[in-house]
Amino acid sequence: MRRSIDLNSDLGESFGAWRVGDDEAMFALVSSANVACGFHAGDPATMAESAVRAARHGVALGAHPGYRDLVGFGRRALDTSPAELAAELLAQLGALDGVARAAGVRVRYVKAHGALYHRLASDDVAARAFAEALAAYDPTLPILGPPSSEIERATDAAGLRFAREAFVDRGYVADGSLVPRGEPGAIVDDPAAAADRALELAETGGITADDGSRVELAPDSLCLHGDTPGAVAMARAVRAALEGAGVEIRSFA
Repeated sequence: MRRSIDLNSDLGESFGAWRVGDDEAMFALVSSANVACGFHAGDPATMAESAVRAARHGVALGAHPGYRDLVGFGRRALDTSPAELAAELLAQLGALDGVARAAGVRVRYVKAHGALYHRLASDDVAARAFAEALAAYDPTLPILGPPSSEIERATDAAGLRFAREAFVDRGYVADGSLVPRGEPGAIVDDPAAAADRALELAETGGITADDGSRVELAPDSLCLHGDTPGAVAMARAVRAALEGAGVEIRSFA
């Protein structure tokens, strides 16, 4: 059993008149917040609100850059060149970090969103461009991402710190990737099940895949998506289960 673990969530994803998730409740339950930077979701006002909430709750503020894809919520694979990915990372990171400074906080880590997250796990050229761009911006910022991936290797090569992530609200297949959205078992939306998965990950470092096999992840951080139905109830159940087992909720950043 780990003595402490990070609990993160994808937040700040509202845009204009469209409200996504319950950020006010979620910021009070997590230790790290991955905040959308305006490309796949979010807008300047939402970023500013997120920075203020992070400061109020003592939550580590993370940049959550994605593809330039508001219509697809960043979950569609785009053929963006590695050089353009690097530039778009810097644009998104710089925007959130500027807003955060005005609220008295700073961006403390970076986690890619959606289809970009999955691409960086397997595309070594894109992963290298992403990590090198972050190292040029601020070599003290860690990257949060999937274990044993191209982005973990690129992060190490760029001299950055890497934090391993596991999902308590998504199903896994035997190779350690996530069950694709839309397929049976992709989404876990039961608070009790999410709490059990969080305990399994904290106690053993791994999770049971959809075929019954074991996936070893050794996570530093556990993720709950802010837009998952019942996210607040799941976050409360997960936090209560971990703290009840003696695991402190503490940011890795």
